[in-house]
This record gives sequence, structure tokens and C-alpha cells, in this order.
Amino acid sequence: MNPSNSAGQGNEVGRQPYSVPSIPLTDANAGANGEPTIGNLVKEATANASTLFRSEIALAKAELVGEAKKAGIGVGLLVVAAVMVLYSSFFFFFFLGEVLSEFMWRWAAFGVVFLLLIGASIGAALIGYLVFRRMHPPRKTIESVKEVRSVVPSGLGHSTTPDEKPALSHPGIPPARDLHKRD
Repeated sequence: MNPSNSAGQGNEVGRQPYSVPSIPLTDANAGANGEPTIGNLVKEATANASTLFRSEIALAKAELVGEAKKAGIGVGLLVVAAVMVLYSSFFFFFFLGEVLSEFMWRWAAFGVVFLLLIGASIGAALIGYLVFRRMHPPRKTIESVKEVRSVVPSGLGHSTTPDEKPALSHPGIPPARDLHKRD
């Protein structure tokens, strides 16, 4: 090896001299006068907005996944608690029947507990019925759909009579085929 080439000039047998990659000293997005062009500014703004939007979506997903796991665990524990209360309610009603049997015949005490349960069930059903009866249709949504119908040009696929063909065509685009032709 030649000591003069030990600095890495690349002049060894059969090799081409290599060059070191350089960093440009001028902005690649700059125009002729050194300032960025409008196109490059728009491109950068669009790329930055897209990156920001994607980052925000990723952050929201990460936060929501963690919160959804916590909510799932919480709901599972609430279901377990509700099932345990449901099973223990049998023992409460049996206890209530035994307490009442100290003051009346045993069969009458359990009959009273049964009637209390039937009365509570009928009361809950009546309240549920009244809640459903007081519900109203989504008036704001219905009004907004009617407004959209008035804004959208007529004849976009909705005919006024069954014999009338809807106008699905655009004045500048010829139809590919007659979709409403009956054989």
C-alpha cells in the first residue's frame, strides 16, 4: 500500500476515486432570489398540516385505547356486581318472608312478599312505558334533512311521480346507457 494514499483517496488498484457527499449550502426550495417559491410554501404548509393532523389522530387513538380499556374493565366489574346483587336479592326476599311469618301465617307472609315484588315490577314497567311515551322524534334532524332537500337541485334521482324519469344526468357528460329503459 502506498503511504501517500493512506488518507483514503481511493487510488488503489482497480478502484475509482470516491467523493464525500456534501451538504448543499443553499436551500433546495429557494427560488432564484433565494426566497422560497409560492409552490414550495404551499407544499410545505400542506405537508406540515397533514403531519400535524396525523399526529393528532394518533394521539387521540392512543388516549382513547387506554381509556377504552379502563372503561371495559369498569363495565365488567359493574356487571359482576349487578349479578351478585341479583343473586343476593333472593336471600333478602326469603329473609323478608321469614320475618313476616313471625306476625302471620307462613304462607301469607310469602304471599305478601310475592305481591310486593309483583307491585314493584308493575310500577317499574309503568314508569318505563311513560318514559318511552314521552320520547319525541329527532325534530332538528328532520328539519335539516328537509332543508337539504330544498337546497339540493330537484331531479337528483327523486321523481315526483312514478312515471317520471329522474334526471340523473349532468349537462356536460353524456349518459353511458339508459338506466330507466324498460324492456
